[in-house]
Amino acid sequence: MAADSNDLTLRCVNTIRALSIDAVEAARSGHPGAPMGLAPVAFTLWTRFLRHNPANPAWPGRDRVVLSAGHASMLLYSLLFLTGYGVSLEDIRKFRQLGSVTPGHPEFACTPGVEVTTGPLGQGIGMAVGMALARDLIGARFSRGDFDPGDYTVYAICSDGDLMEGVASEACSLAGHLRLARLVLLFDDNHITIEGCTELSFTEDVPARFRSYGWEVIKVPDANDLDSVAAAIERVRSLDVPVLISVSSKIACGSPNLEGSEKSHGAPLGAEEAKLTKQNIGMPEEPFFVSDDVVEFMRGAVERGEEMELKWNQAFDAYEAAAPELVGEYRRIIEGRLPGNWADALPAFEAGKSTPTRSASGKVLEALAPVIWELMGGSADLGPSNNTYLKGYDSIGPGSFTGRNIHFGVREHAMAAAMNGMARTGMIPYGGTFLVFSDYMKPSIRLASLMQLHVIYVFTHDSLGVGEDGPTHQPVEQLAMLRAVPGLTVIRPADANETVEAWKVALEASGPVALALTRQSVPVLERPPLSDASGLARGAYIIAGEHDQFDILLIATGSEVSLALEAREKLYKNGVSARVVSMPSWELFEAQDDEYRDRVLPREVGARLVVEAGVTQGWSKYAGDAGDIIGVDRFGVSAPGGLALAHLGFTVEEVVARSMKLLGHTD
Repeated sequence: MAADSNDLTLRCVNTIRALSIDAVEAARSGHPGAPMGLAPVAFTLWTRFLRHNPANPAWPGRDRVVLSAGHASMLLYSLLFLTGYGVSLEDIRKFRQLGSVTPGHPEFACTPGVEVTTGPLGQGIGMAVGMALARDLIGARFSRGDFDPGDYTVYAICSDGDLMEGVASEACSLAGHLRLARLVLLFDDNHITIEGCTELSFTEDVPARFRSYGWEVIKVPDANDLDSVAAAIERVRSLDVPVLISVSSKIACGSPNLEGSEKSHGAPLGAEEAKLTKQNIGMPEEPFFVSDDVVEFMRGAVERGEEMELKWNQAFDAYEAAAPELVGEYRRIIEGRLPGNWADALPAFEAGKSTPTRSASGKVLEALAPVIWELMGGSADLGPSNNTYLKGYDSIGPGSFTGRNIHFGVREHAMAAAMNGMARTGMIPYGGTFLVFSDYMKPSIRLASLMQLHVIYVFTHDSLGVGEDGPTHQPVEQLAMLRAVPGLTVIRPADANETVEAWKVALEASGPVALALTRQSVPVLERPPLSDASGLARGAYIIAGEHDQFDILLIATGSEVSLALEAREKLYKNGVSARVVSMPSWELFEAQDDEYRDRVLPREVGARLVVEAGVTQGWSKYAGDAGDIIGVDRFGVSAPGGLALAHLGFTVEEVVARSMKLLGHTD
């Protein structure tokens, strides 16, 4: 919708610029340049095209806007304030201050209207790709007649820096391959980064790159030409591929001395330059000035949004009347509820047999696939190894979204970023790769944890047991890295039945969960009646030696639990009584009360031996001052898995010897 006059249009745009200048000046930090350059583009999107309802930011029918260039946060906050999202002028004044709803970079669940947490460049693009993918999956599943609950557009506002990041290249390559229509990148092509002109390091032909991905590219020569911007966005509606709108802009547009300069990227303009800029763009010098007519015009978004949602709801009611069961499933998914009795589908494994935990995980996925549709994912080109490929289901492909298997390609980082976007739609995405390659995914794992998104990482080949591929593929430090991420639950199950329980925990979780699974076979463990695998949900439990009197406590995870159990039998023959604790998850264990933790790991027992095929970092908390740790504080070796583990001390004999030494037996 156009403003009442060219003068009012210009004042709306310049109000966004002035608010951005003032907020950064007040905070004495921030990024004024990008909001000033992008103000006309964002204004055009918000007032003429965006389907949204400021009174209900969670309306399922809304278009999604992701500010991948998160440093330009004042652009977003200005629009959220002006269009009536519940962000006040006082909130703008408190930009970047403790406890404000206008933090330095946009944060999901902090500010109404912010779809995802952004700031690390490129991540927003990857999440937007995931949102568009999930939208098409939902559309293919639930659209009937004239109604499609996935009928919305995903916009991502990005910078030169975003497009330099590898995750953006990975994600955009995937999006082009899949032909994710109504995915739009609004590229702020201002040729400036914090160090200066992009020619210092970035001279590629961006439009040519995106065309090679299969994207449509539209160029807008001047960001201040609102009609050209509008024509470009309008054209998106007729295209069946993702679109890059490359907008030539000037950073700090309107600043007499800093327009086009990197000095405006990440620092306040300064009091004098702010004054000169306001004079130049015709805005009052008064800080945080917003005229009544600008507010009145911009707040028209509330009435328009309510009308849009009302029409959508009316169409939805008719849709529900025609397909009540389908709509019931759709409601359940977007509300984040699992289907009733879903856990009845979980398999059980017979004790005494052997199987890799990655294989057990695959059996769980196959059992749950018919029951939980929104459990959707794949692998970074390792499906057969990760056991994440669902047999009997089609693959998702270009323009085809009725399958269940997503082929992310060798794009671990994009996979993790896309999973975050998918999770914002109600999907429960899972993504598989080798544990060692979690390194490639770390920035997106961190954001998933920060946002507490319900994503599941299937990390297989979790130790030296990888074997012949050698130290490049044998994870040693990755478990410690993942355990260091606040809000991420890491689970390393000991056998097939613990793997079943791990998936149950993962599906009932409210945040991200990482499963660490073996390549090699491990025995399905015999358990006493009171020590079944459901103890995994408490993070650690007694798997052998429930009785009160014992000499030493053996704590192990994953494939090393069976090693500890074998060692217990040999220790018994040496007159030593041992308790074995399976401790698959530190995070779950720390969530238990003191009474339970003290029962499993009695404080008075000083003789403790931890066994895990990874770095020892962090385990001293559970080993205690008088305890010991069998770990691997070095890289692995190329050898068959069993030999590699034995070479680095993961044998029954070593566990027995170290236990005896702890107890003072030196023979």
